[in-house]
Amino acid sequence: MTEIKNLKQELGRFRARVWAAVGFVLFCFALLVSRLLVLQVSRHDELSTQAENNRIAVVPIVPNRGLIVDRNGVVLANNYSAYTLEITPSKVDNVEATIDELAKIVEVAPRDRRRFKRLREESKSFESIPIRTRLTDTEVARFTAQRFRFPGVDIQARLFRHYPYGELASHVLGYIGRINIKEKEAIEDWPEEEQANYRGTDYIGKLGIEQNYERELHGLTGVEEVETSAGGRAVRRLRSRPPTPGNTVHMAIDIKLQALIERLYGTRRGALVAIDPRNGEVLAFVSKPTFDPNLFVDGIDSENWKELNESPDKPLLNRALRGTYPPGSTFKPFMALAALNTGKRSATMSMYDSGVFMFGGHKFRSPENEQTGMVDMRRAIVKSSNVYFYSLANELGVDLIHSQMSPLGFGRLTGIDLKGEVTGLLPSTDWKRRAYKKPEQRRWYAGETISLGIGQGYNSFTMLQMASALSTMVSDGRRYEPRLVREIEDVLTREKRVVSSQALVPLAFKPEHTAFIREAMHGVTQEGTSTRVFLGATYASGGKTGTAQAVGLKKNEKYVASRMDEYQRDHSLYEAFAPVDQPRIALTVIVENAGFGAEAAAPIARRVLDYLLLGQYPSEEDIEAVRQGKGGPPIGVPRKVAEVSMPHGQDAFGGDVPLPASASAPAAASSSPASAP
Repeated sequence: MTEIKNLKQELGRFRARVWAAVGFVLFCFALLVSRLLVLQVSRHDELSTQAENNRIAVVPIVPNRGLIVDRNGVVLANNYSAYTLEITPSKVDNVEATIDELAKIVEVAPRDRRRFKRLREESKSFESIPIRTRLTDTEVARFTAQRFRFPGVDIQARLFRHYPYGELASHVLGYIGRINIKEKEAIEDWPEEEQANYRGTDYIGKLGIEQNYERELHGLTGVEEVETSAGGRAVRRLRSRPPTPGNTVHMAIDIKLQALIERLYGTRRGALVAIDPRNGEVLAFVSKPTFDPNLFVDGIDSENWKELNESPDKPLLNRALRGTYPPGSTFKPFMALAALNTGKRSATMSMYDSGVFMFGGHKFRSPENEQTGMVDMRRAIVKSSNVYFYSLANELGVDLIHSQMSPLGFGRLTGIDLKGEVTGLLPSTDWKRRAYKKPEQRRWYAGETISLGIGQGYNSFTMLQMASALSTMVSDGRRYEPRLVREIEDVLTREKRVVSSQALVPLAFKPEHTAFIREAMHGVTQEGTSTRVFLGATYASGGKTGTAQAVGLKKNEKYVASRMDEYQRDHSLYEAFAPVDQPRIALTVIVENAGFGAEAAAPIARRVLDYLLLGQYPSEEDIEAVRQGKGGPPIGVPRKVAEVSMPHGQDAFGGDVPLPASASAPAAASSSPASAP
């Protein structure tokens, strides 16, 4: 039997399906339209920027690092451009095999491999790491011809730092090196603007002026917008903002004087700091031995690092900034000033120096039981009477000594524009309670005070602190934070901004007291322990010799230098200032393990004063005599500073370094009378 369909019902179903389909299509179109509105209207700016970013690569342009020059314009740190061969580990399947293949095209020395391995450990896998630097044009051409074989390996043109004078003044200049992980983490805490300025930067100042004036030397990073293809290849440059080179840092030191002092030391160890008391400018800042900062620019290899780090002479130690020593007899003028300030002793009070000071049944001796006889304060300074200052220390007591010496800067940071300064040690009863744990060690014994009077015992200071304190004392209490940098020169406008030393609150010394100390120290050069060294000097200077123990002696043990290991012998110290009435120079010098102050340290000080005050440069035979520790008054015919050539400097490729016209002028000829010595 044939089924009769209900046409009306079927038609209704069909129409329902059609309307459902139409509704679904309309819904889909609505979704598309709404999405289109979102993309084209609501998020147009955002997505347009993203699309532009996909098409445009923003490349940072690292600026040229600023120059460092001395007070006469001699360039001490500059830059050069060279090609480097670099590997991005994340883009290379087998790094070691790739290096082996590269070695067949360009020379890859074992030290290059060791440096690459160390840098790879310090870097992220997607960062480009140099395997070879300073490629020759021939090596560049050879690699370029076979570049297709080495994905993830490329040649980059980079700027490198160079120090033309090598080891000269290396502790002052410092060096730059690749930014390590710790430094990267520190940069992440900087303000966003400063972080952006270091994008693309691989190197940063590590020590010295390079570190302390990093912001001035770095410059402003530029940017370049490059249109790229889908494959990431650059198609064309759209626009760019050029980088701004770093500023030029003008130092206060005279590099010719610095070189002379380092020559005078020879192979001996020590430090010298010379300061202008009128403004705090550091005229010389020497630490011997030195090191070549160029070794660190590319990353020092393990052999050189081991040699520097394990040397018993410790060439990496900045002795002027971080080396601490007992001041020996150079401390005596400060003790005398403390006595005058506190009224504990008058300048005319006399006592008998028998060569031995008895305290608590213990004998405190003078060298070789030297008997000075009747001494007042002036004679005690001139003849360096130990007994006088043993007695004075006992009268003052450790805490009064501390309260008098601390304002001069002993045991405190000077605030010099270098990082890493140490405080040294100026003892007190409170210090000892905090420094030790056992009750018997925390107690201060009266006998410990006695040796403080002659700069021994717990006393331990840097040459920078000593020079700063001397500068304050001889300038009637005027104080400044020492400064190595005089001016910052804007590289674009050529305008110079003076970096003034921070003037501190003057100490309330009585002028008659400081004048007395200056005159007594002048007597040291006329009738005292440094008379022979200063024979024939045409200027009036003050000074004080010092001999400081490097190691303690056993009870009743006699010091005989020839029987002791070199590193256990006494240190030779000298402090000096000139002219006596209106000092323009204050300096302290130490020659480690060299014995009596007048034999090794004082001759160096004499040549520095001759250079700065008279414009005289010692003869070659005189320099050699001082180097051997046989210096007395100058021998031979001195030369004019202006007539002596600069030390030999080389550029990164072995060529001679050109000098500015002003480099031949001594520091005393500076056009700035306020800061010229």
